Amino acid sequence: MGKWLVRIDAGGTFTDGWARSPEGEEIRCKILSSGIIRTRVVGLDGDWIDCERPLSGHSTGLKGFTLKSGGLILDCNPLEGRLKLDRSASLGETLELVTGEDAPLVAARILTGTGIGKTFPEMDLRVATTRGTNALLEGKGEPVTLITNQGFESLLEIRDQRRPDLFELAPTPKIPVIKEVIGIPGRLDRESRELEGLELNSLESLGASNVALALINADTAPTHEKMVAEELRHREIEVSASHELAPVIRFWPRTETAVANAYLTPVMGAFIRELCKTLPETQLSLMTSAGQLKQADEFRPIDSLLSGPAGGVAGALALARSAGLDQVLTFDMGGTSTDVARIAGEAGYRYEQEIGPVRVLAPAVSIETVAAGGGSICQWRNEGLEVGPESAGSDPGPACYGRGGPLTVTDVNLLLDLMDESKAGIPIDRQAAQARLDELTSEIGDHIDQEVLLKGLRQIAIEHMAEALRQVSTRDGYDCRDHALIAFGGAGPQHACALAEELGIRRILVPFDAGLLSAWGLHQAGNRKLRTKQILKPLDDFLKNFPSMIEELGKGGTIARCLHELRLQDQDSCLEIETEPECSFAELVTLFETRYRLLNGDARPPGRKIEWVTARVELTGESPEIPREQFDDGHLFEEDSLEQDAFSTMVIQAGWRKRQGSRGSIFLQREATQETQPQSIFVVEEELYRRRFESVVEEMGILLKRTALSTNIKERLDYSCALLDARGFLVVNAPHIPVHLGALGLCVREVSKTHQWTARETIVVNHPGFGGSHLPDVTVISPIFVQETLVGFVANRAHHAEIGGKTPGSMPPDARCLAEEGIVIPPTLYSEISDGFFAESRMPSDNEADLAAQVSANQFGVKAMQKLALSGNIPGYMNALYERSAAILRQSVAGLEKCSAEDQLDDGSVIKVEISSGEKLTVDFRGSASTHPGNLNATPAIVRSAVLYALRLWVGDDLPLNEGLLESVDIITEEGILNPPLTSDPESCPAVVGGNVETSQRIVDVLLSALGIQSNGQGTMNNFLFGNERFGFYETMGGGAGAGPGWDGRSACHVHMSNTAITDVEILEERYPVRVWEFGIRKNSGGGGTWRGGDGLIREIEFLEKMTVSLLTQRRTKKPRPNGQSGRQMIFRNGRWDVLQGVCSVEVEPGDRIRIETPGGGGWS
Repeated sequence: MGKWLVRIDAGGTFTDGWARSPEGEEIRCKILSSGIIRTRVVGLDGDWIDCERPLSGHSTGLKGFTLKSGGLILDCNPLEGRLKLDRSASLGETLELVTGEDAPLVAARILTGTGIGKTFPEMDLRVATTRGTNALLEGKGEPVTLITNQGFESLLEIRDQRRPDLFELAPTPKIPVIKEVIGIPGRLDRESRELEGLELNSLESLGASNVALALINADTAPTHEKMVAEELRHREIEVSASHELAPVIRFWPRTETAVANAYLTPVMGAFIRELCKTLPETQLSLMTSAGQLKQADEFRPIDSLLSGPAGGVAGALALARSAGLDQVLTFDMGGTSTDVARIAGEAGYRYEQEIGPVRVLAPAVSIETVAAGGGSICQWRNEGLEVGPESAGSDPGPACYGRGGPLTVTDVNLLLDLMDESKAGIPIDRQAAQARLDELTSEIGDHIDQEVLLKGLRQIAIEHMAEALRQVSTRDGYDCRDHALIAFGGAGPQHACALAEELGIRRILVPFDAGLLSAWGLHQAGNRKLRTKQILKPLDDFLKNFPSMIEELGKGGTIARCLHELRLQDQDSCLEIETEPECSFAELVTLFETRYRLLNGDARPPGRKIEWVTARVELTGESPEIPREQFDDGHLFEEDSLEQDAFSTMVIQAGWRKRQGSRGSIFLQREATQETQPQSIFVVEEELYRRRFESVVEEMGILLKRTALSTNIKERLDYSCALLDARGFLVVNAPHIPVHLGALGLCVREVSKTHQWTARETIVVNHPGFGGSHLPDVTVISPIFVQETLVGFVANRAHHAEIGGKTPGSMPPDARCLAEEGIVIPPTLYSEISDGFFAESRMPSDNEADLAAQVSANQFGVKAMQKLALSGNIPGYMNALYERSAAILRQSVAGLEKCSAEDQLDDGSVIKVEISSGEKLTVDFRGSASTHPGNLNATPAIVRSAVLYALRLWVGDDLPLNEGLLESVDIITEEGILNPPLTSDPESCPAVVGGNVETSQRIVDVLLSALGIQSNGQGTMNNFLFGNERFGFYETMGGGAGAGPGWDGRSACHVHMSNTAITDVEILEERYPVRVWEFGIRKNSGGGGTWRGGDGLIREIEFLEKMTVSLLTQRRTKKPRPNGQSGRQMIFRNGRWDVLQGVCSVEVEPGDRIRIETPGGGGWS
């Protein structure tokens, strides 16, 4: 007799099971991932009870199970839903059956009919689990000891220095994954040359049994890391070594990968040991995030994190092939989230994911997760209707679960009769859902038709999920309409028709096991292997030996396909090119060029080499063959229909033809279009259009990032995109950089004073006199015309890393006029910008490419808004969003007492503000310093951005961020440092580059001090530039955030007006002639008090070539108030350290070092 084939997916809420008996019978189950089987008593028959549904596909197997509420099962017939207990039961009673085992073991018992005390049959068992994912999200792993290089002990607290929320005051506590960090001496460079000897004696007293190990440059130079690992393993210490887990460049995420693996080792080890102990004769395979199968002895904890969704994609891929579909979008909707993916022939991969407190470098099936599921909460907040992203989870769950939960999408579907509570599989309380709907209706206040409201809430959820599918298709240059939709999960088929109509998709495939596809997908997973080799060399270097390299990488196996990560040299963003194993070097280059042109709209810039980052080969493994599924002619539905079982719910809308497949799948085809638009109400339409507007500007940002050339835009994300109304006021924006917040509106209005807008034109400007901030920030503005009427604008602002001026990086610390800072662009039509326009820049080709990317982003925005205008009153909805923010601020300022504050820049220049409330909120900066002789002048655009940012912090709630917040605000400045005299002559205009990056921070400090919100943060961006005629580099550095009433300030992060990422240590050393010797937290630099200020940063860099270093910083003499430590910078040369000025430029020689110590935040008492 053959084996049982058992496939189990242990998810966060439910565990799904699918099995095939030796006789070929298929059996299914779904239980809670706590290992509980929940049912309800619906009948009493002597000593026996009748349950509401069958409990398994067998007539035996539950004998010996216990009841959580007390009691024992004496006999059973699970197939008929009948139990015999050792106690009495009552009608309607909910029973919870348990064994005390993990959910996969309970599921295996149900699937095979194996009772307690019975021996399991011979099985081939495959398991996917989110056990590791849940441990990361819930903090249930075991904090570990991290061993790393001396000087980098704080790396995982700093990460990339960005704060997770632009408007964060009180930091969200992180889940602790590390209990101690040990920094050891020893250093290798990228070429494996030893710079400092390894000292293992520092580990002699190590008492840990499980450690994470990560040393700088171990991706290419692992010798030191291997020596440490060997020593520790000799002492029987469990080691998660970064070079073994993720031998790829970037020190921070590789270190977090090692930590995550070590943190999860006890959890996953116990899980696997329990399976092996209970099933000693079972052939056990575990699913990885990449959709591959591994034996227990080769499975790594980090392999498991997305294994469940990977099973779903494997199942969807098998079904797509069986149905003859070559391009599909998968849609797996669950209770708290929805997973989507694009499949074209084979599933794609991604190689980095952030889960809870860590970023993990490990291959995973390319899946996007959006916080929209059945549990998404529907609520009225900040004068608007919202659906998600908050979820009711599994406890308390939706209102209809009867445990006091909120109104959710599940309740909405129930009240719209789009689900049948009698077939739900768990008890459902319709009255509880109705009560929550009544509460929402009352909050909104208007007389609202509840059915129309419910349909609107469902449409909002649909659009949120549609956006996720657009991201995995249109973001990469593919059209949703060219794909079929595969809908699965408990709620996927319930929303599939509505989602497909939203996206213009005309074909839907619903699996027979839609609610259990992840489990069935484990059976379809091919036992493939993925091999990886990091290269990081110009592709041209491999012209002659390209085929032999691929052959060597695939040695010992049969290559199914090759996956090459390629990019332009000196960029981080890669394109993955999939090829056949026989692909030649020339064909690979052609494929890259074609893909690059498709995504960027233009050919690769001349002179920019292609870098081969990583080569991967996927080796062929066995996978079951599925015969081609045949579908009947089907039936066209003229009205909506509901089909439901215990595992899944499907809604078929009118106009769709249902075709039944020979394997049980259902193929839906759209044949009729909807004649009329459903009735709606304004509060629903307002939320729908808010999301649509946000989607437009977010897509603009994605396009800009994708098509730009420079690192500053593509990797540091130093840009913002916006939608403005016809008056030029900001309505919706997608800011990465807060200093851009209010500036774009002012820029549009200033340009509009002298320009008569016409359709299909674009204006380029960076002049501070027209709402600019400083010259590297180039703004692109395009009007939106609908039927010859101006309805609004789209605009974006991006920081060009080089635009001329006295020093590389276009931020000269000693500039005295605008002309010395770079190329000045008054409002100029893009069509009039010709070759040579950026001739004074050191990198004109980068300027031209980035500007073209900005224009492309605007053109996309204009077309998207014109399309939206076909279905709605765009000006009306923009005005509603604007007024919503204005109303919230008017309510907030009521009763505000007069307040004031002042501070000084390091040279004594005063920044002063007085805030008072009357008919309007007055923010008066009069009394601030006169025009600055250097470059610390802040333009009105910067002042406006700072005020908008501070008011958003003061309001303290998530709301539509637009200039409606400034509708009732008068900002008063006089000519001086906050309103410098700007003319058309750059020679007579004051310099402004420092005003954008430094004075802006001080403006925020005085505003927050006056409002009593928070102590001073570091108050600077610590601008650091170095370069020579061959290259230039620029970055800003974080420091300490100020404490506030009830919270400590965050350490080592950007504060307020900036939030750019810092360059990874290994990337910096790979690309530039420098070496980083320390990158850590400046301990005790934050001020004391009841609540401590955050600590600053330390970054020490050695230069390996002669070059110029520029520093533009503040808070070197004036400390953050009340008691944060000032920053300082020093240079090491000729055997000694000397202190440098806060604003300076210095020539360095090989071997010189710069050490920057950034300010700490003020404490709060």
